[in-house]
Amino acid sequence: MKTNIIIIDDHQLFREGVKRILDFEASFDVVAEGDDGSEAMSLVEAHHPDVVIMDINMPRINGVEATRLLIERYPDTKVIILSIHDDENYVTHALKTGAQGYLLKEMDADALVDAVKVVADGGSYLHPKVTHNLVQEYRRLAMEEHSGNERYAPEIRKPLHLLTRRECEVLQLLADGKSNRGIGETLFISEKTVKNHVSNILQKMNVNDRTQAVVLAIKNGWVEVK
Repeated sequence: MKTNIIIIDDHQLFREGVKRILDFEASFDVVAEGDDGSEAMSLVEAHHPDVVIMDINMPRINGVEATRLLIERYPDTKVIILSIHDDENYVTHALKTGAQGYLLKEMDADALVDAVKVVADGGSYLHPKVTHNLVQEYRRLAMEEHSGNERYAPEIRKPLHLLTRRECEVLQLLADGKSNRGIGETLFISEKTVKNHVSNILQKMNVNDRTQAVVLAIKNGWVEVK
């Protein structure tokens, strides 16, 4: 079955670029487009999409407010926010309204496709740079909670009882905010191999997406937060 997608963005050229990327994926079908948050509601009602890709900065009704209204009326709606902002305040606010994905507009095509697939399957997806910023904030809060000492750092214990050494390396790079391409370049392996490692990590850690994997790894002291 195809994943039906609606794109909401007030910049026509950017919207067309996103659609062009999605059209290359045989399992995707862009069923409608809009240029304002106020238009999103009527389009969702008419087309019942699996995923809505929503720009955060739009006139009249912005993407976060439109997401809140959509989730209130259609609780099963899955929304991916597109943004130029990587600040954790923007991210947490968007997620609190019900968005299941947050992508920066500097994303590459693979990240966009991966995000839609993950969110359509019920998971959540954050741009790697956003994940890194949230990790840094989590570390700051953990330091305050434990001792208030800025030199506090948890003992790092690699989860070799659960993951292979290579998977531990990939997990650390996920926590560093690396994309699949960045991980591949760092470890001198192909992006396909990286995707296989990430899939194995998620399965072994019993989590749905890479963000959950990173959060769990931090809580267990399996990765170093840089």
